[in-house]
Amino acid sequence: MPGRDPTDHDYQMLLRFRTDLRRFHAWSEEQARAEGLTPAQHQLLLAIRGHAGAEAPTVGDVADALLLRHHSASGLVDRAVQAGYVTRARDPVDHRTVRLSITRVGATKLARLSRRHLQELQRLRRGIFA
Repeated sequence: MPGRDPTDHDYQMLLRFRTDLRRFHAWSEEQARAEGLTPAQHQLLLAIRGHAGAEAPTVGDVADALLLRHHSASGLVDRAVQAGYVTRARDPVDHRTVRLSITRVGATKLARLSRRHLQELQRLRRGIFA
C-alpha cells in the first residue's frame, strides 16, 4: 500500500524474502559447481536457452540478460566455448551477426540444474507465501 508506514510484520516479511533470496543464490552457485560449471557459466547457459527471441541470441543479448558489459559477456562466452558448453555460428542472413547455441553437453548440464532449481523454487514459494 503506497503511503503507509511499513509495519513490524512488513519488515519481517522483507527480511525473510531477502534472506531466502540470498540462500537461493548461494544454493544455486553450489549446484552449478557440483555440475562442473561456474555460476557464471550456468547463468550464461540459462540466458541462451531462455532467450525469447525468434533467433538464437547474440553476445549482446546475453550481456543484457546477465547485466554485463559486452566485453565481459564475450569473455564468458569464450570460456564456455573452450569448455565445450556453447558454440558460436554466423547468422545465415546477416553474416556480421554471431549467434550462440548450447552444445549437447551444456544442454544436459543445464537441464539437470533447471530441474533442481524449479523444485527448489517450488519449495521456497510455499515458504514465502505461506
